[in-house]
Amino acid sequence: MRRFFRDNSMSIVFLLLFLAALFGQAIAGHADFNDVAQSHGDPTISFGRYVLSSDFGAAVMENWQSEYLQFTLFILLTVWLLQRGSPESKNLDKAGRESDQSQKVGPHAHRNSPRWAKVEGMRRTLYENSLVLVVGTFWLGTWLAQSITGAAQYNAEQLDHHEEPLSWSQYIGTASFWENTLENWQSEFLAVGSMAILAVYLRQRGSPESKPVGAPHGATGMEG
Repeated sequence: MRRFFRDNSMSIVFLLLFLAALFGQAIAGHADFNDVAQSHGDPTISFGRYVLSSDFGAAVMENWQSEYLQFTLFILLTVWLLQRGSPESKNLDKAGRESDQSQKVGPHAHRNSPRWAKVEGMRRTLYENSLVLVVGTFWLGTWLAQSITGAAQYNAEQLDHHEEPLSWSQYIGTASFWENTLENWQSEFLAVGSMAILAVYLRQRGSPESKPVGAPHGATGMEG
């Protein structure tokens, strides 16, 4: 058991942090929702009902979709785009999809390589793009969920103000939807861009997100 936790400590700790933060968000969101309801003279709701509400769903999905968008773009764009001196970039001579030999596929696969890396055709095409396909699907799914829960939340507010609700297609064309969406996107783009540049000059000893402490600033990827 100790070896299992050691070998999987990163995923376990981040899962626990995620669950703790999500639970904390739900508690704070529930309290805030009921404070607003009381100030407007509306009835309060239970914690369980709040967790299943469009208010909580929209708040969660807005963040999830932007995170998965960040990873989708980072995975895809770093195939071709480079940043001299950054460990977030491939080495400058490796732009593109790289050769079968460097990717260890087909006849260049090792004995213990994944089975689908050894075959030809559609199965290998799917496998060699599986990461961006799955993460991109998560992004589209959470973005759709954001739009659905956001539409429900928006229409609840419309009805409270005795105004006409909107259809889903009308809602995704509103300024409210795009403000909530782009508010999250811009922060993700800033974070990734900042990390790519700061890691050229700054170090964190022992972190795979950093170059070795003594590596020159111009060393790209993990070279040097």
